[in-house]
Amino acid sequence: MTHTAANSVVLVVIEDSDEDFDTVVQAVALSEVAVEVRRATTGEAGLTLLRELAPDRPAIVLMDLNTAGTDGRTALAAVKSDLALKEIPVVVLSTSANPKDMGFCYAVGANAYHVKPVRYPDHRQLVIEIVRYWIGQVALPQGRTN
Repeated sequence: MTHTAANSVVLVVIEDSDEDFDTVVQAVALSEVAVEVRRATTGEAGLTLLRELAPDRPAIVLMDLNTAGTDGRTALAAVKSDLALKEIPVVVLSTSANPKDMGFCYAVGANAYHVKPVRYPDHRQLVIEIVRYWIGQVALPQGRTN
């Protein structure tokens, strides 16, 4: 299924690792879910991208916590406190298994928190499952209709 720009389902990925981003792109292709992937490499760039896309509502945000500059924690808190962005589901995908990081993310409104698997096949499979679930199965709020 091909989407036109007007009705494209968008997955925003905030990830500074090229290797991890490539894994996401490969997983999306294997998920068989039609989605446009948009990337930001810092939390600040992610917020800018989300604000640009807000009227058309990205389907979900897949966010790494440990990005350079404005990190994912700051970006997550900003997304969930912004009236135009807070309904967009944010799925955190981080190498951190620290309970403090998990607790913080859920406290500010993360919709899910996953620890990135170390092995590439496991990481890819996790992202496939996230995309299939959040974009293929969940009923999500829609962007503007006018």
